Amino acid sequence: MPASPAAADHRFDGPLEPVDDCTYRIPKSYKPGMLVDGLIFADDRLLSLLKSDRAPEQVANVAFLPGIVRASLAMPDIHWGYGFCIGGVCATDPAAGGVVSPGGVGYDINCGVRLVRTKLTLADVEPVLPQLIAQLIRDVPVGVGQGGKYHFSPDDLRQLMDQGVPFLADRGLATADDIACTEAAGRIDGPRPEFVSDRAIARGFDQCGTVGAGNHFIEVQLVDRVEDPAAAASFGLTAGQVCLLIHSGSRGLGYQVCDDALRGLRQAPAKYGIDLPDRQLVCAPVESDEGRHYLGAMRAAANYAFCNRQLLMWQCREVFARIFCRSWESLGMELLYDVAHNMAKIEEHGTDGDRRPLCVHRKGATRALPAGHPDVPARYRDVGQPVIIPGDMGRASWVLRGGPRALERSFGTTCHGAGRCLSRTAATRAARGRNIQKELAEKGVIVKSRSREGLAEEQPAAYKDVDVVVDIVHRAGLSQKVARLRPLGVIKG
Repeated sequence: MPASPAAADHRFDGPLEPVDDCTYRIPKSYKPGMLVDGLIFADDRLLSLLKSDRAPEQVANVAFLPGIVRASLAMPDIHWGYGFCIGGVCATDPAAGGVVSPGGVGYDINCGVRLVRTKLTLADVEPVLPQLIAQLIRDVPVGVGQGGKYHFSPDDLRQLMDQGVPFLADRGLATADDIACTEAAGRIDGPRPEFVSDRAIARGFDQCGTVGAGNHFIEVQLVDRVEDPAAAASFGLTAGQVCLLIHSGSRGLGYQVCDDALRGLRQAPAKYGIDLPDRQLVCAPVESDEGRHYLGAMRAAANYAFCNRQLLMWQCREVFARIFCRSWESLGMELLYDVAHNMAKIEEHGTDGDRRPLCVHRKGATRALPAGHPDVPARYRDVGQPVIIPGDMGRASWVLRGGPRALERSFGTTCHGAGRCLSRTAATRAARGRNIQKELAEKGVIVKSRSREGLAEEQPAAYKDVDVVVDIVHRAGLSQKVARLRPLGVIKG
């Protein structure tokens, strides 16, 4: 996603007032025009990183958006992004002139993760792990601009964007359980595929079922620690179990939808009298023609992304079946859950003593609904929504569950990953003269990548310690620890 490298090199010199042991405030008095405070979930372990990044300035800038409710929020994986920071969360009230901003969703619409559990153990997988990882990178398309084996005509692609994962189920590429365990049952309501440009359609016709590049990956993992046995049992997780984590989004189609929207909305702030501190926050009222157009196209791209991860999982199932000479069903390769982390959704939330529909932007942030919430799949409703937080290639990822304070503190939201602490340029510079693949192999992680530069950009040192980030959202009550997973093998673009 494009960012501002020069700005990202500057420190944040504004106020960061401690609220409690895991929250800092940027008071709305910091800048004339801020409508609400900024709140960042972080603790003293991350304070120096917060001050060395201009992302908190973006938290303050988001507080200018018309109709914003409660506060401009950021998760502990905060870092510089386009418009909103990565980890940024904002809810606006359409009835009060609230706006929708593509910068609050990002270029990779509905980038997200899905976790697949298996019946396999380390003893089953370790002898064939090199063969498994090699077969995955042969059979599953990864890398910049890579197309895949699933090609859709423009008419079929518009049906796919309208129907989401159920479109694939009708073609034998998804099961009823796959649909039930995907956020929003694999389909965001209100898509308008007719608002998606021909250019976006052309970019997406052969990319559904491909990983892409950057921080996207497929990772074979081992559950190495269970923190909440009851919740882990509900999620079908046990220590020593092998799982598969898939991270990808809407590929070139979603990028083009965002690019089209940024151009289409260029004049909207002036038209509606909206004064912005950063032109990357270009926006329009949710209830305007421009706002409805963007939301309709964004939802269509989000449904494409759900289908992309579904087809990636389907191909991974085929690879596992080939390597282990058994059906994927007998291997227990069931979808635990699929969560989005780049989305703007109309959701009902309590505010000022009543409940009302709000437009909740989550930019590099994951929905985290607590136990009992009606939008949690029935099988998980007693424990809360599964929350999947990838870390880096050398350390760990986490499964959590929606926390008891998430709705009141963050509109039912938590972090989406570890969060970068080095820019891609800085990470590449730090990798000079090193062999990242060899370093990871020495830690017991097999990595296959289409790009040496991509490995340098995504090396473990480029990211915050995911254990620290997860500990903060756990203590804040946004999401609760269930199990920790460590990487065994990874494929990347």
